[in-house]
Amino acid sequence: MPRHLVLGNGNLLINLDDRLNVRDLYYPYVGMLNHVNGNRNSIGVWVDGRFAWTDEEGWQRDNGYLPDTLVTDIRATHPGMGVELTVNSAVHFHYNLYLARIRVKNLDDRARELRVFFTHDFAIDQTDIGDTAFYDINLDAVMHYKRSRSFLISGSTPRGGIYQYATGTKRFGGAEGTWRDAEDGWLEGNPIAQGSVDSTISFRLDLGAREEQELLYWMAVGDSFEAVWQLAATARGKGVKNLLSESKAYWRSWIGKQRRDFKDLSQEAVDLFHRSLLTVRTQIDNRGAILAANDTDILQYNRDHYSYMWPRDGALVALAMDKAGYTELTRDFFLFCKNALSPSGFLWHKYNPDGSVGSSWHPWVRHNRSQLPIQEDETALVIHALWNHYQHTQDLEFVRALYEPLILKAAEFMIEYREKETLLPMESYDLWEERRGVFTYTAATVYAGLRAAARFARLFGHKDAYKRYRLASREVKQAMTKLLFDTDLNRFHRGYYRRANGELVQDPTLESSLWSLFALDVFRPDDPKVEATMQALEAGLWIKTHVGGMPRYYQDYYFHKTSDFSQVPGNPWVICTLWLAQWYIAKARSIPELSRARELIEWVCQHRMSSGLLSEQIHPYTGQPVSVSPLTWSHATFVDAIVDYLEKVEDLEQRKLTALAWQKAGE
Repeated sequence: MPRHLVLGNGNLLINLDDRLNVRDLYYPYVGMLNHVNGNRNSIGVWVDGRFAWTDEEGWQRDNGYLPDTLVTDIRATHPGMGVELTVNSAVHFHYNLYLARIRVKNLDDRARELRVFFTHDFAIDQTDIGDTAFYDINLDAVMHYKRSRSFLISGSTPRGGIYQYATGTKRFGGAEGTWRDAEDGWLEGNPIAQGSVDSTISFRLDLGAREEQELLYWMAVGDSFEAVWQLAATARGKGVKNLLSESKAYWRSWIGKQRRDFKDLSQEAVDLFHRSLLTVRTQIDNRGAILAANDTDILQYNRDHYSYMWPRDGALVALAMDKAGYTELTRDFFLFCKNALSPSGFLWHKYNPDGSVGSSWHPWVRHNRSQLPIQEDETALVIHALWNHYQHTQDLEFVRALYEPLILKAAEFMIEYREKETLLPMESYDLWEERRGVFTYTAATVYAGLRAAARFARLFGHKDAYKRYRLASREVKQAMTKLLFDTDLNRFHRGYYRRANGELVQDPTLESSLWSLFALDVFRPDDPKVEATMQALEAGLWIKTHVGGMPRYYQDYYFHKTSDFSQVPGNPWVICTLWLAQWYIAKARSIPELSRARELIEWVCQHRMSSGLLSEQIHPYTGQPVSVSPLTWSHATFVDAIVDYLEKVEDLEQRKLTALAWQKAGE
């Protein structure tokens, strides 16, 4: 089930599904570790002897955020029970506190007692072995802990604090968990449990006819008893409502620091732009890692996840956020990459949020020969993104500190890791991590990375290095034209492969990542070779159902929903559809020529979830989200496309004004 709501502050990330369940809780890193592990942490309501969890049938749910904030705006109504819940929840922007203000309304014409239950199904440090849960009467709170992780939970209503509590065994020895104890409206009050445990607490409200009252709930997350005790004092001292107000004000100020004229874009596009900025922020760890996604449901497919820092994804996200004016967010990403760079000058497949090397499926041997298990674009794009960062910040001292340990080492690797006879990059894995070869996309990133390295060398007066890197980048570009452009097809190939005997095998597959040809300034967007390639991609890959959109490439099997590739070459991806929009933006020479780009931007708006989040893929027949959600790359690409669009409109308007001024002067 995709995550419909994400809340975080760079240390603590909490994800909710569309039924009010907390499904992921990451701390102390974004993406590491998940102390809920996808388990349901639910809300239940008891009234008139009847009980219902909010993820059961009978509820009408509307999930979203307060505008321009990371504060939820959720409404859940159960007509049969005559109950309505309005939930504003957030992770505080500074404190590691999860906060919820729940307005509970009695829809009946008579006074009633209601009880609201909260379950806590932790797997501290991603395992339920050796956990402890207990009730602390002095703090009127339930606490879960193991080793250096502590979670303290409490709350209040107009009647007082916790009404009842229970701790107990879950999913072991025949015990289901204390959530089952809640369903009769009464908790037995067991004060402590250890091992595979959970807890449930309840709050009581006495509501008059049609009356509404507030329930305030909070969770403190820390590395020790003392840390959460101090956070508990903050929660009680400042109050949940004030802390929520602080968070609401902070995020609106964060969004508002960049003033923009959104020209002729729809309000839906503006809202999604703001939501994308906020969503990307939740996926960036305060120590620099930019996580791909943090939706644990992907575990059911291969027992691994997206909670890694892929240097490629991170670099493209950093590019977008720097262009959008959030350069303070990306600095630590480049420092992360400096520390992660291998001694040989390349970046590995992916990394954990703490900087350790992540899992991989790239083999170290092929045809009984050693090979580097890398995707070279991940190294090249980081250097390209760093130059973009410098252009936006002009922070010479910052890039000086990265020049030798990151830029030069990576540039030397890119120069050396080339085929001697072609001067193209040697074989590595493609950006989709599925095949090994020499790819047009990878060559484009190496061209951009070497060009960026040359510019840095010139910046620091290193003439010899400047000449070497500039020459190497030009050699790559020339080789791309010679070996990767097919004159018969009149478009670029995806790439080529080398057989064990050295023979080249061309791959003419239609591949959306050829967007890189113009996006990385290898060729102009109106270059005839680019024009022909992009036109062929749109004609051959566009989904021929009512859903539409662009897939990654022809015959994409990842989560595919049909084998009718003539109609559906693959599931449409948000990023691939936006890449097409960026080409229309880049080549436009008048405002009317931007109409197709606007259509593609609106396509993305139409396929966002109700909460405003974007998934990785879209179902080609239903339009529903597929794979992880939210995908950081999807949101960052939307940000990137919107900034490109606004800059192009501004440029075209200025050109028109200048032309009119010259015309008037001539008269």
